Amino acid sequence: MPDPRAVSVVLSDEEREQLEAWARRPKSAQALAMRSRVVLGAAEGLKNTEIGERLGITRGMAAKWRRRFVAERLDGLVDEPRPGRPRTVTDAQVEQVITATLERTPRNATHWSTRSLAAELGLSQSAVLRIWRAFGLQPHRREVWKLSRDPQFVAKVRDVVGLYLDPPERAVVLCVDEKSQIQALDRTAPILPMLPGTPERATHDYKRSGTSSLYAALDLASGKVIGSLHARHRAIEFKRFLQTIDAEVPAHLDVHLIIDNASTHKTPQIKRWLLAHPRFVVHFTPTSASWLNLVERWFGELTTKSLRRGTHRSVRALNADIRAWIEGWNENPRPYVWTTTADQILESIARYCTRINES
Repeated sequence: MPDPRAVSVVLSDEEREQLEAWARRPKSAQALAMRSRVVLGAAEGLKNTEIGERLGITRGMAAKWRRRFVAERLDGLVDEPRPGRPRTVTDAQVEQVITATLERTPRNATHWSTRSLAAELGLSQSAVLRIWRAFGLQPHRREVWKLSRDPQFVAKVRDVVGLYLDPPERAVVLCVDEKSQIQALDRTAPILPMLPGTPERATHDYKRSGTSSLYAALDLASGKVIGSLHARHRAIEFKRFLQTIDAEVPAHLDVHLIIDNASTHKTPQIKRWLLAHPRFVVHFTPTSASWLNLVERWFGELTTKSLRRGTHRSVRALNADIRAWIEGWNENPRPYVWTTTADQILESIARYCTRINES
């Protein structure tokens, strides 16, 4: 016998279909799913007490959603906007923050901070911070960029990227460059080891003990590196490195070198050597586009994992560590795989040029 205090519920076909869809939700909107099951139970003629026992809720909760549905139908099951503190920052103030951040700087600084902009506009620091976060503004950050002005930029990009994506047969592709002026640095006091809750600590000052220059050739296919250390980085040292490559690479293979436009790579001495060794084919990267040379990525790993936190009391010790790192790399080489096409690179640069010209 139905509960005399319970309101009867009659569903249309559309309402039943929607309620059953809400009730089947496995993860999201569980509150809405529970309310839908209450109404479906009421439509079956169940009392509020029976609905509560079936769903594990109180009788009052079942009665509340039964009444809400009868009064407002499906819209009554959706959460209503909750009352809260009214807005204290107007749209005009938000516009002021954005305009000031993008179009001007403070009188005594190069960029705004939350405190300085808040004082300038009469807002709270937290309000400025929330607006910056909402619109992705970060005045404290600066990124560097440079566009190549090489008149043959497009042709060189297509040449180098073509080698990466479709290397020639019976040939080896080597990404070649030098990391010059690597300093042998020793700290003025012993490095304190890492402890739980405390990072490794080193003095901010150091002693210089000379420099070394590393020539490296990264094999595109295998990831192995041919390295050579020299006290200086002149054309004569580069020629010696080419001779090292010539001795390392089997004679039946052509050698394609990807190098930058450094003056030491284009001297008459180097040109004569290349003419005398026709299996060597040189591919120059565009000016100011070292990012096209994959050996730069390898230099980054060498710096991060060995040089930046290393300590060396002499150039000999520095060279020994670099040779050991190269040997360890070559025991388990990891080639870098280039995936971006020349068209994608050129389209990306074109979009960026359009963006900075319109800003």
